[in-house]
Amino acid sequence: MAQCVQSVQELIPDSFVPCVAALCSDEAERLTRLNHLSFAELLKPFSRLTSEVHMRDPNNQLHVIKNLKIAVSNIITQPPQPGAIRKLLNDVVSGSQPAEGLVANVITAGDYDLNISATTPWFESYRETFLQSMPASDHEFLNHYLACMLVASSSEAEPVEQFSKLSQEQHRIQHNSDYSYPKWFIPNTLKYYVLLHDVSAGDEQRAESIYEEMKQKYGTQGCYLLKINSRTSNRASDEQIPDPWSQYLQKNSIQNQESYEDGPCTITSNKNSDSNLLSLDGLDNEVKVDGLPNNFRAHPLQLDSSSDPSNSMDGPDHVKFASSLHETKKANTGIIHGACLTLTDHDRIRQFIQEFTFRGLLPHIEKTIRQLNDQLISRKGLSRSLFSATKKWFSGSKVPEKSINELKNTSGLLYPPEAPELQIRKMADLCFLVQHYDLAYSCYHTAKKDFLNDQAMLYAAGALEMAAVSAFLQPGAPRPYPAHYMDTAIQTYRDICKNMVLAERCVLLSAEILKSQSKYSEAAALLIRLTSEDSDLRSALLLEQAAHCFINMKSPMVRKYAFHMILAGHRFSKAGQKKHALRCYCQAMQVYKGKGWSLAEDHINFTIGRQSYTLRQLDNAVSAFRHILINESRQSAAQQGAFLREYLYVYKNVSQLSPDGPLPQLPLPYINSSATRVFFGHDRRPADGEKQAATHVSLDQEYDSESSQQWRELEEQVVAVVNRGVIPTNFYPTQYCLNSYSDNSRFPLAVVEEPITVEVAFRNPLKVPLLLTDLSLLWKFQRKDSSGKDNEEVKELVTGEPVMIGTEVISEFLINSEESKVARLKLFPHHIGELHILGVVYNLGTIQGCMTVDGIGALPGCHTGKHSLSMSVRGRQDLEIQGPRLNNTKEEKTSIKYGPDRRLDPIITEEMPLLEVFFIHFPTGLLCGEIRKAYVEFVNVSKCPLTGLKVVSKRPEFFTFGGNTAALTPLSPSASENCSAYKTVVTDSTSVCTALVSSASSVDFGIGIGSQPEVIPVPLPDAVLLPGASVQLPMWLRGPDEEGVHEINFLFYYESVQKQPKIRHRILRHTAVICTSRSLNVRATVCRSNSLEDEEGRGGNMLVFVDVENTNTSEAGVKEFHIVQVSSSSKHWKLQKSVNLSENKDAKLASREKGKFCFKAVRCREKEVATQFSEKYIFADIIFGNEQIISSASPCADFFYRSLSSELKKPQAQPSVHAEKQSVEDAVRLIQKCSEVDLNIVVLWKAYVVEDSKQLILEGQHHVILHTIGKEAFSCPQKQEPPEMELLKFFRPENTTVPLRPSVEQLSNLIKTSLHYPESFNHPFHQKSLCLVPVTLLLSNCSKADVDVIVDLRHKTTSPEALEIHGSFTWLGQTQYKLQLKSQEIHSLQLKACFVHTGVYNLGTPRVFAKLSDQVTVFETSQQNSMPALIIINNV
Repeated sequence: MAQCVQSVQELIPDSFVPCVAALCSDEAERLTRLNHLSFAELLKPFSRLTSEVHMRDPNNQLHVIKNLKIAVSNIITQPPQPGAIRKLLNDVVSGSQPAEGLVANVITAGDYDLNISATTPWFESYRETFLQSMPASDHEFLNHYLACMLVASSSEAEPVEQFSKLSQEQHRIQHNSDYSYPKWFIPNTLKYYVLLHDVSAGDEQRAESIYEEMKQKYGTQGCYLLKINSRTSNRASDEQIPDPWSQYLQKNSIQNQESYEDGPCTITSNKNSDSNLLSLDGLDNEVKVDGLPNNFRAHPLQLDSSSDPSNSMDGPDHVKFASSLHETKKANTGIIHGACLTLTDHDRIRQFIQEFTFRGLLPHIEKTIRQLNDQLISRKGLSRSLFSATKKWFSGSKVPEKSINELKNTSGLLYPPEAPELQIRKMADLCFLVQHYDLAYSCYHTAKKDFLNDQAMLYAAGALEMAAVSAFLQPGAPRPYPAHYMDTAIQTYRDICKNMVLAERCVLLSAEILKSQSKYSEAAALLIRLTSEDSDLRSALLLEQAAHCFINMKSPMVRKYAFHMILAGHRFSKAGQKKHALRCYCQAMQVYKGKGWSLAEDHINFTIGRQSYTLRQLDNAVSAFRHILINESRQSAAQQGAFLREYLYVYKNVSQLSPDGPLPQLPLPYINSSATRVFFGHDRRPADGEKQAATHVSLDQEYDSESSQQWRELEEQVVAVVNRGVIPTNFYPTQYCLNSYSDNSRFPLAVVEEPITVEVAFRNPLKVPLLLTDLSLLWKFQRKDSSGKDNEEVKELVTGEPVMIGTEVISEFLINSEESKVARLKLFPHHIGELHILGVVYNLGTIQGCMTVDGIGALPGCHTGKHSLSMSVRGRQDLEIQGPRLNNTKEEKTSIKYGPDRRLDPIITEEMPLLEVFFIHFPTGLLCGEIRKAYVEFVNVSKCPLTGLKVVSKRPEFFTFGGNTAALTPLSPSASENCSAYKTVVTDSTSVCTALVSSASSVDFGIGIGSQPEVIPVPLPDAVLLPGASVQLPMWLRGPDEEGVHEINFLFYYESVQKQPKIRHRILRHTAVICTSRSLNVRATVCRSNSLEDEEGRGGNMLVFVDVENTNTSEAGVKEFHIVQVSSSSKHWKLQKSVNLSENKDAKLASREKGKFCFKAVRCREKEVATQFSEKYIFADIIFGNEQIISSASPCADFFYRSLSSELKKPQAQPSVHAEKQSVEDAVRLIQKCSEVDLNIVVLWKAYVVEDSKQLILEGQHHVILHTIGKEAFSCPQKQEPPEMELLKFFRPENTTVPLRPSVEQLSNLIKTSLHYPESFNHPFHQKSLCLVPVTLLLSNCSKADVDVIVDLRHKTTSPEALEIHGSFTWLGQTQYKLQLKSQEIHSLQLKACFVHTGVYNLGTPRVFAKLSDQVTVFETSQQNSMPALIIINNV
């Protein structure tokens, strides 16, 4: 339980005090009324004795009574009605609220820190009022009247006669059977005569004489002269006299109570509205009884006859007070009590109470106790059984006996007033009232046994209750507190007697006693036991006290505290105590908050919201409902819908109070601020037939760090080219779409008249759909004039003046249950300046159930849009984006600091050109190497001209706009006929196998020395695109060599004709996706021709072998490939003719077929070859059809040059050079040069495709770049096998420098050999046994240096296998020749071979060794002939 102002040792004696009745004459009442007080009220502040009093107990022992208090009250002949008592208690509780600014106790229990009000004054007020207003009952005498004060005024005509009348009246009330109320303690009640004298108006002499007369008649002990009203009313305002009455009257008079809550009072129609004002003095409704002048009022707790007594004050629909309550309240605030009394009068009243108690009341009580004790002793003399027997005979008119079961089922017997058992109880009660607890306990104990024997359960329960209290209050605590007595009493009252009022008194007392002994657990159990459905107020108060018990335990039970506070709050709410209910829920909320008890939290917040709303605490209500909605709710959809509707309703009321106030922040839907994306520019146009717009950037694209890095590199590349190879320091990559991954540290730049789209990510956490209407962005704009002045404009929409920023409004935006959805909101800047996007503004609502599918047949009165809105409130949500965490300096690393995120603060700049690019007939699928012609349309959609248009791509080999020669070569008729992409010329059939030669410079195709092949200027006419103008250019595409899906990025760069300070250039992106399927695989090798019949006899012939394989598996519907032309391109070599033996002109390849071609290549003539660094290439075409494709023109040469430049870009291994090895290096270089050849082969083909029963002809080209003699080269990159895993070596390798040596192949190419001999030789072996054949060995030096050559004719191998192969023949003459060959010299040696048998012989046995003449180091290796030199020897 909560802390109390009084200890239990003070509380109980104050709750049970001797009761004294007061009966006043009208005149006496008038005198006291001058002070706005009744006589009983006048005495109230002075009713506690200031000194100890003494009395003697029956054993003549002196007994000390401390702090004795008496209760004086007017006689009331009607018992109080339960409904009226309930009403009074309700008002007492509602009038007692926690003080404003009350400092609460902070209790720390575990991980809870709770602010809890330490005291509960409303409970104490309730308890005090409850104990005071208990009606007197027959089974106990504690609140029966012990004495009666008869009060008359000295100003009456016959005061003594008036006293007689009053005395008779008291006697009549006590002894007449018409009056069952009030109750009197004993038949001979003490009468005490009080003469009131008004000092200011009365005659003192007369008063004294009357008093003397009274003393003669009633004795000095029985009467008193009380002088009051010493102060005249006109002096009332001169000095301030304290008002000790107000605190007592406030508790007992509802006139001074707060009205119910702050709500409006319902006006009850009563004939006498004053009768609704319950005041314990009852002055306002006097009733004359039997014509007597005495005013016996109805009980102050009497309900007005016109109001319905069945109204339970505990129900939620409690009776409200009358409107006159306010008036009375106003009237009462000005009333000063005791206005005619001086401090001397106060002392006189205090003295009067002392006199009455000392001389009148206590002697009377002492005498009564003695009498009762004597009766008790005489009774104790008899034996117990005999006494029980005689008692039954002489006990008088007792009700007939009942069976034990019957007795137990009812409240038991009813004793007559003079029954001996009741005398014991009387004595016990008297002893208790005068604090003689030892004697009281023994009497109660005795009475308890008698009552239990008689099965008088009500009496027994009363005796048990008081016995327990007496035992507790005994000085020195001789026995422990018998809690089981109380438990039995409570059970009896509640279950058998059905008297909840008495049971409640037991509980209140026992709980206080247990609390004083720190038995909080038992106290809580006791309090909870008495909660029931019959009284919500009582249950609420007891549950609240039980909660305080749980929190005050040695180890506080926090969750039990919270749970019982919730129960108490619920019952307070049912009892109409809204403020207390709200307070309980708020106290409990501290425990449940943030602990994951989401449903409990929701319930509490909902109730707090409702109660706050009822009490018009609208802000609290809003915040409570907000909490329910923003936490991840686990409620059902229906419950969430109810919460949301309630929230909207409350919010609407709040916003109506201040319609012009700032827009409130709404809690729903959630906005993921960091996921906000901002896009600058127009939306992409959809594809229009064959026209396809550039993909550019859009909000539909997912962010990809790899691709964004690629785009950045492309932009840097083109900017570097524009700025002569240097990227400017103030360059920042263009960002059209800002998101959480982009760099948002700078203010983004937007262009005037171009929309800004903000994508806001909403999430609906509820299971009910949310409907946002009139959704738009909230912004602030600082206008920049040309004069440089700033004007600021803030939106909500500004009407009238020309709008600076156009704002798009989405009329309806539905977010389904638990859905995440993005809204794209646009702004249209019409002026330059600084824009700040603050947040979103919208109406939040939910959908009514009246809508049907697609809005068909909606009920009348529904929202006219697609969805029907039940209720909505207008509000805003801010977009606050936290920047990235800073982590650069030491200070930033050690603290948590965030950088700025400025994506919502664009700067609007001057107009810029805006380019749109459309691709026409752009393919999505190609064969590898296929050439296709498409068109690109460039449109300037802005009001500014654009210039400097360039395109940059990482894959320049994929496309070309044609070289400078594109315009020079006219289209042939057949090319246009077949829609060929190539420039062709018709040829006659005579020049079938010989090459047609042309030349072209790579500079014409944008592949110059030191240029960036990736950056390609777009050939705009006049280099400028005017506003609104469009231009179409052809674009040739070539399918990449690898099959699969290729993403090819184009970045178009352009500038404004007028240079802008903030934006230097703009870009447009396009990503083309091409799917390529397999076509041909070309492999080629080149080797030296052994034949030396060159026109100039210089040994410059090569053989080129080309293998073409059709790898297409008919997936693209390809029937067959035709090889239509093979071209070469080189600075030094050209194809001369085809040496295919086959006569078949048509080179057709069906699926998976392979074709072989052999060509002769020769060195170009000196006049054709330009200087070494010239970029001029010689093209030679060998045609297999009847049309020559001019390979040196667009697009064939474009793609050739592009593939060549991409090949050259591949890193080449460069050996490191040391000075001392320089000469060796040079030698190796010379030897390497021998085997190098720069010959490039272009294979042009056509493919016949059947598609939709139509035949199409596709064309394409493959490139093979030959670097080295004898090394195979491929058109498409070969997949490399992963190297096998090697064992790890755990030792350091010795640092041995390997001398640089040329490889075997390189040395073998140094000298070219050729044997000239007859293919067959006839010899008559029968005539001459030895056959001699002349053989010429030609040696050709292929290098540009002098070479020493050794020719060795001895057979090296002697193994029988080798002999078999070579056959047995012998060279005659020298076995070894040493020669020196000058640069590119040819030398012939005449040899003779000797044969002894017929047969086929291989003459290729001479071994040739070579070394460079000027080298000391000899690099020697055998020259291996690639082909065997076979000779046939015949016998004739």
